Amino acid sequence: MDIKLDPSRDDLPLMANTSHILVKHYVLDLDVDFESQIIEGTLVLFFESGNRYRKKSSSTEETCQSESDEACKFRTPEPCHVPVTNTRTFSSKMGYNDFAIYGKGEKDTSGKDGNHDNQEQASGISSSKYCCDTGNHGSEDFLLVLDCCDLSVLKVEEVDVAAVPGIEKFTRSPKLTVVSELRNQIVHELVTLPADRWREQLDHYARCSQAPGCGELLFDTDTWSLQIRKTGAQTAIDFPHAIRIRYRTKPQGRSVTWTSDQSGRPCVYTMGSPINNRALFPCQEPPVAMSTWQATVRAAASFVVLMSGENSAQPTQLREGCSSWHYYVTMPMPASTFTIAVGPWTEVKPETCSPNDQAAKRPFSPSEADFRCASICGHVEYPCRFQNASATTQEIIPHRVFAPGCLRGACQETLLQLVSPCLSAAHSVLGTHPFSRLDVLIVPANFPSLGMASSFLTSVCPDQDSLTCGPCYKAFLFKFACPNSPHIVFLSQSTLTGGSHLCGTRLCHEIAHAWFGLAIGARDWTEEWLSEGFATHLEDVFWAKAQQQLAPHEAQEQQELRACLRWRRLQDELRNSPEQLQVLRPSKEKTGHVTDSGSSVVKHGLNPEKGFMQVHYLKGYFLLRFLARRLGDDTYFSFLRKFVHTFHGQLILSQDFLQMLLENIPEEKRLDLSVESIFRDWLESSGLPQPLQTERQAGAECGLARQVGAEVAKWNRVNRRPRKRNRRGTKEVFEKLLPDQLVLLLEHLLEQKTLNPRTLQSLERTYHLPQQDAENVWIGQERGACSDVARSLLHV
Repeated sequence: MDIKLDPSRDDLPLMANTSHILVKHYVLDLDVDFESQIIEGTLVLFFESGNRYRKKSSSTEETCQSESDEACKFRTPEPCHVPVTNTRTFSSKMGYNDFAIYGKGEKDTSGKDGNHDNQEQASGISSSKYCCDTGNHGSEDFLLVLDCCDLSVLKVEEVDVAAVPGIEKFTRSPKLTVVSELRNQIVHELVTLPADRWREQLDHYARCSQAPGCGELLFDTDTWSLQIRKTGAQTAIDFPHAIRIRYRTKPQGRSVTWTSDQSGRPCVYTMGSPINNRALFPCQEPPVAMSTWQATVRAAASFVVLMSGENSAQPTQLREGCSSWHYYVTMPMPASTFTIAVGPWTEVKPETCSPNDQAAKRPFSPSEADFRCASICGHVEYPCRFQNASATTQEIIPHRVFAPGCLRGACQETLLQLVSPCLSAAHSVLGTHPFSRLDVLIVPANFPSLGMASSFLTSVCPDQDSLTCGPCYKAFLFKFACPNSPHIVFLSQSTLTGGSHLCGTRLCHEIAHAWFGLAIGARDWTEEWLSEGFATHLEDVFWAKAQQQLAPHEAQEQQELRACLRWRRLQDELRNSPEQLQVLRPSKEKTGHVTDSGSSVVKHGLNPEKGFMQVHYLKGYFLLRFLARRLGDDTYFSFLRKFVHTFHGQLILSQDFLQMLLENIPEEKRLDLSVESIFRDWLESSGLPQPLQTERQAGAECGLARQVGAEVAKWNRVNRRPRKRNRRGTKEVFEKLLPDQLVLLLEHLLEQKTLNPRTLQSLERTYHLPQQDAENVWIGQERGACSDVARSLLHV
């Protein structure tokens, strides 16, 4: 496929100047209006300036992360009941004013594109003629740059945190007479509170976010960013460390999807867009901008608000017909991991509670939350579950399942029975669950994917209305990768049909992202394999353990069959995709590099061709499978638990994983393995890795695949028979196939030049294709409904 790439179109820009100033906490206060399809409200950002949070990683690259010299001595987070208040009703006696929601009587001075540049109020900034310094070394005003698009920014102002009653205890120096310096010192003391004071910290964040404004700030927008400055503030240290942005989303904004559920009722959710969350709220998108957040969201009382949050929020009624939901996160995460879903969801509960369910729902008592420091964590200080004695032994974390009411029965029958064993299996492999709870949501029928904790967007090839034999088969489904999200997993309703196989494997894949993609994230988003390769490899391992009825040799056979399918998918993909998109580490030695300001680009991040690609899943999977075989499973997974314990809460590059792995391989097993050779063979080259080709050529076909081969031969004989034949002729007897075997069978048959209608109809009858689940059309990690395949085959 000959494609000329346009970097200005294909690369996703990350504009935020994170080298100069970092957002440490977001406070969102939002209203969801389904009639206008707008989310509107305020965002308060708390900053820390300077390079005090830079440290060296094992890859010798610098990373913008805090590092505490002491052990994390704190307790596991418990639900924090921050008062949920409608900011429109604050008493003036408390010193607050009405800044939460854009006033109905105010004039909207937004431009034609909906982006307000407040030129009438503050003379404005020319987006094409910046004279402002984005660093902290020039003579002009410091310019704060946030990632932002598809938003109407209405107002930006400094927040007078010094006006909050009782905040005086955060002012260390009584000699400070400059009010702006006093405010910034308060914010500095607040964002650096020790982790064991996280409840107090969240409370003060909430109170400060509701403080009055003390001066509007100049701002402007362009295609990808929001730029803010304060006259006279020449450095990041001088710039206000608490600002409030009043804004609204746009119905066509690319970060959220407004749609209807299976019952025709409206809903909205973050869809895993390639542009991440910058069309939901202005933020710092680069992964190094690790922050915490809390959010209050108001919606009609008939709706449920689900969100990334450590607490299982319950609604608070504000007035008749309106409820408020509050969530918070105390573990610093990239802003791109923030997820929200608002709709008429129903919580699906088991008809009877098993002992596992009861244990999972039981919160930690004070005695259970007693912290014991086993070792020092390498991440910034936060309430870390890896340092909580009871959390480390918690096999099944509290979880909830939500779905449209019409799918309650299907969820009870399939999904609800799988969450606990899949969580338990994951714990048995990797140890401590990084997050304290999990919500699983069955999203609307038009959700273009099978699952999202890391989201995959899939759709029917626009150039085809049916599946035919030939090269386009591989493009029947395709995906766009997007960042992962803590505490919540989206699943398609397609995973509920048929048996438990697809639902279980999909769920295991998303659960794996809690460790790889979330607790351990990629410092450079082009290295998607660090998330998707690991989740794909662990998916099989988790699912094998979750199916306790399988004997070890049976589980091994099924994993070999899945490897066979993935090998076919990978070969097919590499034959039909641009070479430049087949590379797992496209920036090579520049991976992880940023400009002096901290801005960068995600190479090919907006390239629509990348939506067809699964190379990060498949090549990453085969690399990890290759390494696990070299070490042996016991040694490899023992190392993996050690790696997770070392790097949780941090961002990594490929070399961080590979260097630590090689250090743990005995010399006699290492042979010619090195970081450089793995980069060369697996990560920095297009096409099939040579070690993988050698392994596949030398390996024998697994028994389950050989069985499929025998069935394919039978179907080929059926397909060649003339219409009129002797009724007393030999009738083929077909064996019952596992779901993945059926996938392989269909793939083999679709490689035939022609399949006559009688053969297709017989296939449908034999395997009950319309009733099969979505796994029976599997393109690597993404699959479509088997009934679609059956119908499409019948149209050939």
